[in-house]
Amino acid sequence: MKEAKTFTVITGASRGLGKSLAIECAKRGRNIILVALPSESILQTANKLSKKYNISAFGYETDLTNEDNINALAEWIKSNFVVDMLINNAGIGGTNNFIEAKPTYINTIIQLNMKALVLLTHHLLPILKSQKKSYILNVASAAAFGPMPFKTVYPASKAFVSSFSRGLNAELKGTTVSVSVAYPGGMATNPEIIKRMENYNGLIKSTFLSPEKVAQILIRQTLNQKTIIVPGFANKLSRLLFKFVPESWRLEMMSKNLKKEILITAV
Repeated sequence: MKEAKTFTVITGASRGLGKSLAIECAKRGRNIILVALPSESILQTANKLSKKYNISAFGYETDLTNEDNINALAEWIKSNFVVDMLINNAGIGGTNNFIEAKPTYINTIIQLNMKALVLLTHHLLPILKSQKKSYILNVASAAAFGPMPFKTVYPASKAFVSSFSRGLNAELKGTTVSVSVAYPGGMATNPEIIKRMENYNGLIKSTFLSPEKVAQILIRQTLNQKTIIVPGFANKLSRLLFKFVPESWRLEMMSKNLKKEILITAV
């Protein structure tokens, strides 16, 4: 039997920004459905948030790089819940020489960052359109602002998310659904990322915000129907630099920094 109250669906909700988004929604009294990979304790996370914030919270374990799993998740949601917000946060990246990257690594980025986001949105859009007001938040990245050597596929996938989101928002004008796309910069979410951050220059480091702060900005501006969300002044400045600094300069600077990152993570 379908739940009468409305829910927010959050993918990639077990850690980092996804977990912070779940907490921020729970603080606001929003009921949540948290989606994460198996063995990431998402059921326990949902249970803790339910008790702490007196909301309804459910966890769902699945691998969204598999299309059958996406379909199964969507059918479970449609059969049991009313959804008024979808947050497509699940994503994966990394730094590597493209020629040395394994095909499975490249395929995972494409399947998760693009295909899963599009298909889940397509599945749930009819439910969202049936609500008096509903929201879609797609998490892109500041990497979407331009090409990046030694990441190549990741920023391209996030540029896709940006284009898809803005096009869909224009298509849905006049409906009850607003679509927001977010461009967060780097976030200190685990020791490995913090280690990589130490090798960046001052400008890049200045764009880093905590996942908790980013989550607050993203949820607030999504509910205010902001189409483009660039959290933090430094990220806004970074966006301008991508527009006006010659691409050859940017790519040279990034190459130096990202080559260092490859060396550090290889140790």
